[in-house]
Amino acid sequence: MAAAAPPSLSFPRPVFAKLSPHPYLLRTLAPQVSPDTPTPKPSRTNGRAPHEARPVYIHTSSLSHAHGSALVRVGDTTVICGVRGEILPVTSIPQYRPRADFGEDDDEETRRAGRGELKDYDLLVPNIELATGCAPQFLPGVPPSTLAQTISTRVYSLLHSCAVVDAKNLRIWASPVVTKPTGCDDDADKMEEDDEEEEEKPELVAYWVLYVDILVVSFDGNPFDAAWMAVLAALRDTKLPVVTWDSDRGVAFCSRNAEKRKLQIKGLPVACTAAVFLEKEHGSETSGEENNRHWILLDPDRSEETLCGETITMVVDCEGGETRLRSLEKQGGTVIGRELIRGFAGVAEKRWREVKGAMSK
Repeated sequence: MAAAAPPSLSFPRPVFAKLSPHPYLLRTLAPQVSPDTPTPKPSRTNGRAPHEARPVYIHTSSLSHAHGSALVRVGDTTVICGVRGEILPVTSIPQYRPRADFGEDDDEETRRAGRGELKDYDLLVPNIELATGCAPQFLPGVPPSTLAQTISTRVYSLLHSCAVVDAKNLRIWASPVVTKPTGCDDDADKMEEDDEEEEEKPELVAYWVLYVDILVVSFDGNPFDAAWMAVLAALRDTKLPVVTWDSDRGVAFCSRNAEKRKLQIKGLPVACTAAVFLEKEHGSETSGEENNRHWILLDPDRSEETLCGETITMVVDCEGGETRLRSLEKQGGTVIGRELIRGFAGVAEKRWREVKGAMSK
């Protein structure tokens, strides 16, 4: 009878990745080099290169009872966004300040005032929810997590700083009333005055308030980039009904079959996030970051985010052929400096083209 083979002391790759995630990721990023084999390229646990992002899939008009919606999938991170408009009469706004210089052709000063309208009157209301079951750490029946509140605040700030929505598209006007003067004794003067119509200026009577609800169905890292893509796609898909204002009753109404007008979105600011992975783990006595090898991991997944203590998010808009930096956020660490930020701008431009292509399909 043949002797039994001795038990193996090695672990399969998935088990090793769970037991020692940091050494395993380090081994894939800095593989051992032997003289008999060519130099292997660094890769991540998921098989991607350090500067390779996950593919983006975008599907719009996913929700039938919203004015605009989008489903975005980035790897195994899936986000659904729905935009619904509600009419807010100006009489219900406590701090409403009527202005007489709003018109169809707004100048730059008026457009800046319009951006103030969005924030002063809370015309954009984002809200995010990390659904139960999207990841193991999100349990049912608990208050909103810190992550959900942080993402909601960042989306709110970016909506206003990038000015993707113009307040002019959310204003609801009362139709002007046209009257002709009567009662003139002189026939010649009466004919001249009859030809001149006295038109009342249109009156701003209400606003559209856009409620932007974001639901993370599946969470596998980098939720902000996916949530922001879903917000942009849903806003670009939004169509608001044409409103009729009843001056006698002072109410606005629109039928279900009323004509709809597409919401005009300015630009396409795309968020690009990367995390910094250090050779020495954070918290170790020998993890001096200035003497520590590091890798920039674009679009990190959930396991990589737990191993990285420094992240950078750059929002760029390349519409019109010119790259404009809309926002730059950096959290933790001291590795990323000016030189790395300049180099990361090219990575963000490439990511912008990928997202632009996904939205164009």
